[in-house]
Amino acid sequence: MDITIEGAVRSSVKLGFGDFASAPDQVGDVARLVAGRSGTAVPLRILLARAGVDDAATWLTIESDDGSFAASIPLEAAADAVVVYALDGKPLPREKGGPFRLLIPDAARCGSAEVDKCANVKSVGVLRLETGHGRDTRPSTRTEHIAMHKKPAHEHSH
Repeated sequence: MDITIEGAVRSSVKLGFGDFASAPDQVGDVARLVAGRSGTAVPLRILLARAGVDDAATWLTIESDDGSFAASIPLEAAADAVVVYALDGKPLPREKGGPFRLLIPDAARCGSAEVDKCANVKSVGVLRLETGHGRDTRPSTRTEHIAMHKKPAHEHSH
């Protein structure tokens, strides 16, 4: 499984487990950044540099690999984000949000800010740089948020 970086970039790239494992600035334990999470990650900025972010890009849309979930956030808000790709030296399992999971340290409570914990997207397939707000399927009301958490197999990104 790969993650694609596309949109307002110099060149679209597809990155797999090997690319992540050989990337610089590895975060050996994401629990020091996001309590309750574990695994090895790469800072998002390292990954985006591989594609060459266009100066006009101001938003980042994070989409799940099946296209069922997306979050669009200001690019600057993702400055400290990491992408978790491994657990105990092996690819991050799907039940832990793999193969790639985006985590934003100190994200606000779900539904309370533009960059909330619902922007911590699991099973990421696409990172799309945009010049404006992109696709965003996060719940916009408290009722929608509660309904999302009642879906079978939904594990919140907290």
